[in-house]
Amino acid sequence: MSAGAGHLRDHIVVRTPGERLALRLPIRALAAVLVLAGLLVAVFALSLVTGSYDIDLATVVLTLTGNAPSDAIDNVVWQFRFPRALAAALVGAMMALSGSALQNVTRNGLADPSLIGISQGAALAVVFGIVLAPGLDYSWRPILAFGGALTIAALVQALSHQKRGNGAIRFILVGIGVAAFVTSLTSAMLTYGDIDRAVSALAWLAGSINAATWNDVVLLSLWCAALCPLILGLSRIMSVLRMGEETATGLGAPVRWARYGLICIGVGFAAAATAIVGPLGFVGLIAPHAARRIARASLGLHTILTALCGALLVAAADLAGRALFAPVQIPAGLVTAIIGVPVFVYLLQRNAARSQL
Repeated sequence: MSAGAGHLRDHIVVRTPGERLALRLPIRALAAVLVLAGLLVAVFALSLVTGSYDIDLATVVLTLTGNAPSDAIDNVVWQFRFPRALAAALVGAMMALSGSALQNVTRNGLADPSLIGISQGAALAVVFGIVLAPGLDYSWRPILAFGGALTIAALVQALSHQKRGNGAIRFILVGIGVAAFVTSLTSAMLTYGDIDRAVSALAWLAGSINAATWNDVVLLSLWCAALCPLILGLSRIMSVLRMGEETATGLGAPVRWARYGLICIGVGFAAAATAIVGPLGFVGLIAPHAARRIARASLGLHTILTALCGALLVAAADLAGRALFAPVQIPAGLVTAIIGVPVFVYLLQRNAARSQL
């Protein structure tokens, strides 16, 4: 389909033939997409050349094009570094999109899957499977995680729904309380479960991407392919929901089904990512706010910016955890938590300054 483009101040207007569809795209946001994509490619390249086995960029390019100088280099690039880098980017994008969906559906800028118990619910379900049902097929982990995450999301919503006071702060406090309770259940399961299975679960709970395989990349890609079109398709309704439920209902938006859909999409992103690599804290909190700071855009374009911010954050965190203290590897989840805690405190203080509990 061809399209004509015209300029309108700091925007580009793209129209389809017959003007059945017109998109008004801010130039700054489009430039931000290109810059973030370039940074992600740069981090990706660094991830492929960094490690205990020294490989320069030219050798990596040769290997990726099927001309590896040796079998050892081919194995290191294709079986270890390449799937790890891809998994880090996919997980980061998914956690970021989960945070974006939850923040829009709750109209709460502090909503994050790891903060309000969703990641913890997914983790509890997966740990249950690892400790009590070790023979369960690996492909069932995302299903278990989705069930656990959706249960906790419904519980937090129910406990924080019909209370008075500031909704944003209340929602976070209820989520933190539920997350603490779920974490205690997970700890009890690890304490009294079989020691070998508990050690395996603990390694997964650290949020490390160092064991990512091509099977993990395929599963993450399938979940992204299923959920990304849905969240982009709901972007217009998300824009209306920002004005409040009453206004959205008056404009004819299917508010109830949109809320259910966004919650399921947010839970699905977080559950699939958590099932594969373990909990990654604060990515869903940081990425949507970073995208808004970088450029103002419509929700569709903002969703793309958010995904790129999340992918870049986790890819950089995994690279930093692998390279800064080599040969010791720090899980990416720990790095994102170190970055995310100050951001959360800042956002919490900003929200508290606007209104009282």
